[in-house]
Amino acid sequence: MTGTGTTLPMFTHFGRLIIKRIRLLGQYALFVGDSFAQLFIWPWQIKKIIHQVYFIGMKSVSVVCLTAAFTGMVLGLQGYYTLVKFGSEGVLGAGVALTLIRELGPVMTAIMIIARAGSAMAAELGIMRISEQIDALETMDINPVRFMVSPKLGAALISFPLLTAMCDVVGIMGGYLTGVAMLGIDPGIFFARIHSTVQLHDVTGGFIKSFVFAIVVTTVCCYNGFHAHRGTEFGAKGVSMATTTAVVVSCVLVLVTDYILTSLLL
Repeated sequence: MTGTGTTLPMFTHFGRLIIKRIRLLGQYALFVGDSFAQLFIWPWQIKKIIHQVYFIGMKSVSVVCLTAAFTGMVLGLQGYYTLVKFGSEGVLGAGVALTLIRELGPVMTAIMIIARAGSAMAAELGIMRISEQIDALETMDINPVRFMVSPKLGAALISFPLLTAMCDVVGIMGGYLTGVAMLGIDPGIFFARIHSTVQLHDVTGGFIKSFVFAIVVTTVCCYNGFHAHRGTEFGAKGVSMATTTAVVVSCVLVLVTDYILTSLLL
């Protein structure tokens, strides 16, 4: 009897936890659906989207390019000293290009945007929530999702692919700098291998990932900021916890989504 009495509350607690997680997942799905729906309702919020493109995209160019350049240089350096053991250093360009275009380009771009813009989106909406600005919008019959979330989602869908393409190009040039300028690989062979190896479906797959990452990052960050008042903490601490959760969950989901998409696209 004692064992049964101890086991029952444990299963009850576990069941409540599962139900809570399912409820949160449903709320998130409704939040994403509403964000997309409001994006296509007339009148379109072109000016707000352009402003968010500048914030999410243009202001992230420097950090994305800097990260891509050094990543490409590291790939070139490590790849060369690995390939030279097999006498295959001529395929360095193809290795660097495929690694960036298929995987590292979209993933690194998403993570850099999370660090720079995603955290800011979560903090902005969290502050608006605890200062009751979102409640004021709802009182005035203004849809806060349309007013604050949909323009960010539209801007992310524009910015992520462009930044991913920029990351790929800068990363390849970083690999060129290491492989050709520093290690002496023939530049014609470097680019000829890229031309003969990289196919259209490789580039298309990278862009598909960037679109999916745009949806994941924007909606997760905005959702956590939008619902900052539902956490265990309140006030400024609640905003900080919501921002931290948004960044951590976004990064994890980017990596999980990357694995799923890679499995489907290969």
